[in-house]
Amino acid sequence: MHQFKKDHLICSVVDFLSALGLDLNDQHLAKTPERVAKAWIDTFAAGYAQDPKDILNVEFTDKYNSLVIVKEVPFISHCAHHLVSFRGKAKIGYLPAGKVTGLSKLARLLDCFAHRLQVQERLTDQVADALMEHLQPIGVGVVLEAEHECMTCRGIKSTGAMTITTAIRGKLLVDEGLKQEFLNA
Repeated sequence: MHQFKKDHLICSVVDFLSALGLDLNDQHLAKTPERVAKAWIDTFAAGYAQDPKDILNVEFTDKYNSLVIVKEVPFISHCAHHLVSFRGKAKIGYLPAGKVTGLSKLARLLDCFAHRLQVQERLTDQVADALMEHLQPIGVGVVLEAEHECMTCRGIKSTGAMTITTAIRGKLLVDEGLKQEFLNA
């Protein structure tokens, strides 16, 4: 899907460190541009190389007609505004419409989008929208709760502040009982 330009990324890190006035000949910084490029390509931005459709391609025909919820799913992402991490946990649920997917696929879908530069609101919506599009359930609910380093390490320095975002789709949006069942799970 996404093609990274590793050499450009390495040069950009060299420029960044040089702009900070750092000595790139220092033994601790000598390989830093390569390490940073590798970390971003292999891990932090790995979600750009993944297609949510491929993650959700495991489907099983099933007549199960109640909510499927996976909660306390840990995630780490990077803020698109400051390039620092935010981390938290997710609750992801859906109401099947004749087919279910493997439970790990819900965590993998979150991981795919979390490994892109993000804002928490968009991440929440992307997970919900991908489930609706590719699994075609009757309804979907996603709740993310995260602590943002852009708030804890800079600016206000408000350690412990948690941001909660929700995305509710389909029948969960209009059926208050189902919505509350999901939110209270």
